[in-house]
Amino acid sequence: MVFNCSKSRHQDVQTIVNKSIEISGGNQIDTATMAFTFRNKIYKAKRQKNRFRLERISVKGKDTILDVLDNKGFQRIVNKENVSVPDSMVPRYSASVNSVHYFSVLPYHLNDRAVNKELLGEYSIKGKPYFKIKVTFNQDGGGEDFDDVFLYWVNTETYKVDYLAYSYRESDGLGLRFREAHNERYIKGIRFVDYYNYEPLIKDVKLNDLDELFQKAQLKKISEINLQQITVN
Repeated sequence: MVFNCSKSRHQDVQTIVNKSIEISGGNQIDTATMAFTFRNKIYKAKRQKNRFRLERISVKGKDTILDVLDNKGFQRIVNKENVSVPDSMVPRYSASVNSVHYFSVLPYHLNDRAVNKELLGEYSIKGKPYFKIKVTFNQDGGGEDFDDVFLYWVNTETYKVDYLAYSYRESDGLGLRFREAHNERYIKGIRFVDYYNYEPLIKDVKLNDLDELFQKAQLKKISEINLQQITVN
């Protein structure tokens, strides 16, 4: 459902995003060191304004693999020794590390240089009004998946992101996902949520229609995105 709301007309998309980042702990994230476990892997992030170091630690057999993405680029360390990574695999590994960290602190990165934001209007989900925001990325600085498209539903009262959706490239076309936030908790002033992850029951649907399909029970839950053992310093 679409609303014609004066609030939408009097707030531009940048103001809405700024408020959402602030209410979610953006100032704290700027200088935070955090860690969490996701799907049996340990993720660590250290940010200092424009400098960052993102880590993923996994164990395969007798090997402990540390993947590091920072301002200098990507490196892989196996059992405390640097290993060579083929150039063709660096973007893929970098994207897989970055994506988990990216989702963990949403909407923190929506003011990144490569991000383009558009306010689509005000919509209702489960009887609550939301600003619906479309996000695309410039190829320069947008990473390997720069052509992904995201939608964010920002609650008009709390300015929290309660839902998001995105499209991404697959071998046979576009994949679509819709996520519903739950299990909200604040740790050292930073908001963390888990997500129920959905996909459409039928093909040939549009990204922009996923909120309506969600309310009509025409999406199926395929997984859960749960962050565990979160620490913030």
